Formats: sequence, structure tokens, C-alpha cells
Amino acid sequence: MDGGRRLAQSLIWMARPRARPPTPAPSARAALRHDIDDPRSLQAGLRRLTRRLWPLILRIRLPRGVGLGAAALFIATSIIYGTIVGNHLPTIVAVITYARDEAANAAGFRVIAVSLSGDAQVSREEVLAIAGVGGRTSLLFLDVEATREALRTNPWIADASVLKLYPGELKIGISERKAFALWQKDKRISVIAADGTVLESFPLPGLGPLPLVVGEGADQRAQAFLTLLERYPSIREQVGASILVGERRWNLRLHNGLDVRLPETDVAGALDRLVALDREVKLLSRDITAIDLRLADRVTVRLSPAAAQARWDALNEKKPPAKKGGPA
Repeated sequence: MDGGRRLAQSLIWMARPRARPPTPAPSARAALRHDIDDPRSLQAGLRRLTRRLWPLILRIRLPRGVGLGAAALFIATSIIYGTIVGNHLPTIVAVITYARDEAANAAGFRVIAVSLSGDAQVSREEVLAIAGVGGRTSLLFLDVEATREALRTNPWIADASVLKLYPGELKIGISERKAFALWQKDKRISVIAADGTVLESFPLPGLGPLPLVVGEGADQRAQAFLTLLERYPSIREQVGASILVGERRWNLRLHNGLDVRLPETDVAGALDRLVALDREVKLLSRDITAIDLRLADRVTVRLSPAAAQARWDALNEKKPPAKKGGPA
């Protein structure tokens, strides 16, 4: 204010707002974030990119036949996919195999003669069925190695040979396993070979008398033990069953019900002692129920109830009678 209490300057000038600094231009990252957040800006950017790339795409010159090849690939892929999804592949393979064999048979390569050797337990019909040989089989396309492997899937057949003699003869030779023993497990008896292969799930007539082994793992250990037992014919002919205990050691169950408990090691030494005792004192024909040979320095026997009672009575008879009355 001046000396006369008046404003020295106009109030309008004082109320004028201050000029704001200019807003800086948005950065490239902020602009990109704005374009992503704004769908319209993103669509506009895609249209601009398309307009720039389209002329370049039109300038590309593909080789001749690419379109036809792509169409054929698409059709083939669709056929394969439909075949696999619809489980039609086995049918298609069978049709192709049939057509192939028919063409070869028409050319004179039909199998008209099959000679078979070595078959005893497996019949001729079984061999031909396993080999897949029938009236329409073509010798030209028969796979020898696949036929051999198919034949060996039968447990009786240890090995097989297949020979093609053109134009139409097939020779098959098989080597069969022999029935070695009966194996009892979980109250089921099977016929096994020497290598432990289960040949039949039940005994067959005509196989003859076979030794019986019992227990888990007895099928794999039967050959070694029964071969050892063959060295003691006086014992072997009395054995009704060989029982594997805990997959560690063997017990012998004789025909008369006597149990012979063999050790885990030195089985031959235990059998030698058993033969000697039977020769000297007729141990195997005594009135006993068990013989324990598991200890190397002693033999323990268990008497039958009747023999135990008789021994008890005999011991009591030998005792002197007790004196009556007290001391004088």
C-alpha cells in the first residue's frame, strides 16, 4: 500500500495463477504399457504390423508342388490318427498280410508240406498253431526267427529250428524239456523241468513216477538236491517227499512217515551218517518219528508215542522197590 492506504498494485495481477512446467513426454516403456493395457491401442498396433508384414509374405515364392505335398501329408496324418484312435491297425495289418500271402501263393510259394521232428509231449497241431502255419501261409514271407521265438514260448519246447525249402516245404525241429519232478506249493502240484520251468499245472498220465519237492523255491533248487540224493539209493527209494524249509535246508519225508531233518550245510556228510546208522542199527526201520541230523556231533531221534511209553515202562521196571517202614 502507498501512504494513502491504497494498493500499490492491482489485485488481479496477484490472483493470477503460476504457470505449470510442461509435462514430459511418456517414455517408450510407459507407452508400451499403455498400449497393452488399452485393447484398442493393441489392436491398432497389430494392424500396423500386419500391413507391414503382408507385402513381405506375398513376395515369398514356394517351390512347385508344396501345396499338393502339404495336402497329402494332412490326409495321411488324418488316416493314421483315425486308424490308431479307432483301433483299426490290427485289421489293416491282417488285410495287408493276407493280400501279400495270396500274391506269393499265386506265384507258387504256398506251404504245401511241413515235416516235424522232436515232438513227444507237444502235438503236431499245437506246433503248427503256435508257429502260425496254416493252409494260406506263404513260405516266401514266413519269418524264421519270429517262428522260432513263438515256438519257444511253449514251456515244453526248450529250443526249435525252422528251415525253409523252396518253393513250398517247411522243416521244424523241436527240442523238448523233460519232466523232472513234481512241485507242490500252496496245495497245488505242478510238473517242472530240471531248470525249474513249470511244464504243466497238474500231473499228466504217462509221465511215470516223479520225485516230489515241496516248498517255496524248491522248484529252482530241486535239481541240485535230487542229484545229490541219487548218490544214496538206499535212502532215495524210501523218500516220499523232499521239503525245502525256509528256502535254506531240506527235510526228507519217508514213505513210513519218518522225518529226517538235514542240516543247511554239509548235506552229503549228514546223509553218509544216516546210511551208516541204518546199516548198523536199522535206524530207519525203528519205531521213531523223526531223526535230527542238523548237529554235526550228535544224532537226535524222537520216539513214537507207543515206543516212548514202552521205554518209560521199561525204565520203571528196573527201579528197585521202595523199602517199607522207617529206619530202625
